[in-house]
Amino acid sequence: MSGIAAPRITERVDAITHISNAYLTKTPPIPRSVKIELTGRCNYNCTFCARSFRLRAQDEMDRGLFERLLREMRQDGVEEIGLFYLGESFLCDWLEEAIAFAKQECGFPYVFLTTNGSLAIADRLETCFRNGLDSLKFSYNYADEAQFVEVARVKPRLFDDMKANILAARAVRDKVAAETGHFCGLYASYIEYDGEQRARMMEAVAEITPFVDEVYALPLYNQADLVTDREKKLGWKPTAGNRGRLEALRDPLPCWSIFTEGHIAWDGKLSACCFDHDGRFHMADLTQVSFREGWNSLTFQTLRDAHLRKDVTGTACEQCVAYR
Repeated sequence: MSGIAAPRITERVDAITHISNAYLTKTPPIPRSVKIELTGRCNYNCTFCARSFRLRAQDEMDRGLFERLLREMRQDGVEEIGLFYLGESFLCDWLEEAIAFAKQECGFPYVFLTTNGSLAIADRLETCFRNGLDSLKFSYNYADEAQFVEVARVKPRLFDDMKANILAARAVRDKVAAETGHFCGLYASYIEYDGEQRARMMEAVAEITPFVDEVYALPLYNQADLVTDREKKLGWKPTAGNRGRLEALRDPLPCWSIFTEGHIAWDGKLSACCFDHDGRFHMADLTQVSFREGWNSLTFQTLRDAHLRKDVTGTACEQCVAYR
């Protein structure tokens, strides 16, 4: 929409992956940002994502739990709420209602969402935008349809659906912005592989760039060392841990995920890791304790202490090749 400049999503990403001195403690302040998972399911089975191993149950969050946690977190000072974690939130029938609850009932200043885009049809996007979504990011990680089928391991038509929805999103966003004054930023991220694959991705990304407000690259993550061997067999070079986006990589220790952002799975488990596909990073059960209690649990404090000492031997993080 002319006359409106979308905020740079990379500035928000970098603000979370950078650990300020105030958070470098076993008991850091309540995080400014939290991701909460509406569903653990996904309609893709990507080779680079350990969710496809189904190492833990994948279901939908109880709405009562969702609403309780959102109220708690907003009262505690959480400002940014992401309505996703490891699953695809457009599989959740009440996604639009969740956005409205976060914005209108709880008053979160910033509600954001990441999606693979295949189910983000225009009608649903319009409702999301009207209900107050502030940021929508598409994960666009496939050079073409053939690679999509090979990597995502689903029907090829979903590639066309994904791409069409990305291209249509801007017109829908601009229409809602013109009618309501509420502006949702549109973004895309992609995995920047190496060699020939990198060149192919650059061509693919160029096709969607005019339809979003900002695009940024991510390294090929090893997903807490769960998919390292599989990625190497494909000829790819994974990076260890989660060091942020490619142009602003952080030191692996201490890991920002443990200090500056909360991650809540669909079953209420508070995790220390953004790639907790097998449950080994569970720090608290939020069906039993408050978010504040879980954030400063003894389990969490012990893990943070190891990170502050830069020695995670014997912890859940030891399996990640970043720390070997």
